Order: sequence, then structure tokens, then C-alpha cells
Amino acid sequence: MPRGSLRLLWLCVLLLLLPLPPPPPLAGALGHRGSAAPRETAEEPGRAGQAFRDLREGLRAAGALSRRYWALFSCRVWPETCEQDRTAPAGPLGWSLPLLGQQYLDILITWYCSFQDCCDSGDCRISNNFTGLQADLSVRLHGQHLARELVLATVRGYLELPQPDKALALSFHGWSGTGKNFVARMLAENLYRDGLRSDCVRVFITMLHFPHPKYVDLYKEQLADQVRETQARCHQTLFIFDEAEKLHPELLEALGQHLEHQAPGSPGAESPRTIFLFLSNLGGNSINAAVLGLLKAGWSREAITMEHVEPHLRAEILVSTDSGFGHSRLVKENLIDLFVPFLPLESRHVRLCARDAFLSQALPYTEAALDEIARMMVYVPKEGPLFSSQGCKSVAQRMNYVLP
Repeated sequence: MPRGSLRLLWLCVLLLLLPLPPPPPLAGALGHRGSAAPRETAEEPGRAGQAFRDLREGLRAAGALSRRYWALFSCRVWPETCEQDRTAPAGPLGWSLPLLGQQYLDILITWYCSFQDCCDSGDCRISNNFTGLQADLSVRLHGQHLARELVLATVRGYLELPQPDKALALSFHGWSGTGKNFVARMLAENLYRDGLRSDCVRVFITMLHFPHPKYVDLYKEQLADQVRETQARCHQTLFIFDEAEKLHPELLEALGQHLEHQAPGSPGAESPRTIFLFLSNLGGNSINAAVLGLLKAGWSREAITMEHVEPHLRAEILVSTDSGFGHSRLVKENLIDLFVPFLPLESRHVRLCARDAFLSQALPYTEAALDEIARMMVYVPKEGPLFSSQGCKSVAQRMNYVLP
């Protein structure tokens, strides 16, 4: 027998063993039979019938109370299924749960939840910790004020919709090391209990999962199956596509059906909440050029808005001949809800990344060590302001050169 079935069997047995109130006394059950008078002996058949009826009523009441135990247990463990239980009457005899029975029930629920997912939200795998996400984006993400504001507001707004009519599609663009994967991981860690290891999260790296163009038909089938299976397991799912600019055009077209708007009442209208993240270096050069021009013109970095960057980003995506991403229906049919630009990082941001790397490993550091790591990076262009060509990507490796 499978382990899950065996545990459920033990659960049913334990529920049956929960203490019940004493049954009502049976007529004729009190006193001593030896002292019965002859007249009482003549009434035995009538008393036996009454005793049987009393026993039957007692068993019915005991059964009702056992069902009540089960209703309370299932309501505590699976709250989404207990609407009827909340309005159901307590039982035919108005019995309440004995105090000892309530204590046993609490112990039983604790035991069950030690090996099964059960919590107030109905699915403990999903946490949707927006407070934690806001804190992570504010404290751990450096130099990306646009991404910080856009990602939090868009994701929170989508997940709080009563019934979304499409999946949410976000496309992260920028140079390597600017924080695209970092933000994707923050989303997974704050929306799901197990982060990237969650059953509700799938990560695809183009050159790892879809490396050979000749197998694109097989990849399309596998991808469709994995999306469908993940959505069947979870009512809120997250799919991350790294190196999205390298996805085969046919894979991009296949993804389009998952991002389409669903008409109310259509078969897909009841589909789970789904977020698609596309991470790409495409558009990074245009973002950097726009930021460089604004900084040279005297703009503050924090004053840069989407209106300054997005047109340049979209233009590069559309005209790129090195990628089919901009020519796919995802872009042409506006199935991407938001293009998020990740700005190039400066030396001061690299220092903050280095500081965080030391703190994450509980290692001591000095300001001189942070300066030394920042100086090790390669910066472009030759004339200022200067941007780290790898962002913060290789900061952790360079820590080894400054550790005592």
C-alpha cells in the first residue's frame, strides 16, 4: 500500500478513536436482575424493545459526532472545502465536542500537518509575501529604481485580481549582471515557500533545455506538457525563461497561446494565475546608450523614467536580426504586458554588491576591500560615466583576491 494511503487509513482509525460522550442510560440497565419481581419479569419484552431503540439512537448520535469530528478536521486542514461545514448544524442531539476530544483533534491535526501541506491559505506552497518582496527589492537590488517599482506594482496588482483574463508576461532586458536573474529569484522566494525549488515554479535556460534546433518539435511538445502539468498542480504558477532572445521562433509562437486573453466563460477563463518571465540581454545596448546620454546631460540617475528608456528598448527589440524575439507574436500582438529595463551599473553599485556578498557569508570586510573589488571590474565606455561591463556578476569570485 502506498505510504500516503496508509497514513490516510491511520487517520480514519484515529478519528474513530476520538473520545465520545457517554451514551444515554438504557432503560432497564440499572438495578439488579436478581431482585426483579415477577411483575417486572413480565414486562421484559417491552423493556428490551425500548433498550434497543435507545441503543440505536445512541449509535446514531455517536455517528453524527464522528462525522462532526471529520468535518472539523477537514475544515482545519482544507479550509477551502469547508463552507458547508460552517453553516451545518452541530448534530441531531445538539452534542458539542468533549474538551478531551478537542485536545485530541488538535494533536491529530498537528500530526497530519507534519507530513502534509495544510495551512490557512489552502496551499502552503504559495506565500505571496509582498512585504518581503518590497524589502528585498529595496535593500538587495542596487541601481534599479525602475525595475524595483515596476515589478512590485505589476506582480502585486496581477495576483490581487479576482479573476485575471490572461497570464502576466514580463520581459526583463539589460546587460549581464544587472539583476535580471536576481529579481526573478526574489519573486520565486517571496511568492513561494520553496522558492525556485517549488512545484509551482519552472526555470528554462534556452541553451540548456532547448539547445538543438532540429528537435524543436519535440521541445514544443515537452514545453506544452510541462506548462500544463505545472498549472494542474498549482493554481498559481511561475515560468522563467533565461536567455529568452535565443529561443527558437517556433517555441516563441507556441508560447503565444498561453499568453492570450481569455474571454469570460471560455474554457481557459478558469485557468490558474500564471506569470511568465523572459530574461534577455537584448536591448541592453540601447538602454545603456539612453542612460549614458541622460547622465552626460546632467540628469540624476534616479530621475530617469520609463519614457526615457522604453522607446529605445522597444526599437532595438523590433529591429534585431540576431533574435526572433522581436518578430514573434509575443511582441507583435502585445502579449508581453511589460518590458522592464535594467540600467547599467556604476562603480558605487558594484561596491554595494560586494558588501552584500561579504555579509551573506558572514565575512568581515573593509572599505578598502570594497574599493579594490570595484577597481577589478572592466568599465565602459572609455569616457565617463563608466558602467561595469559585467554588472555585479563576478563580484563573488573577486572576493577571493581581497580576503586575508
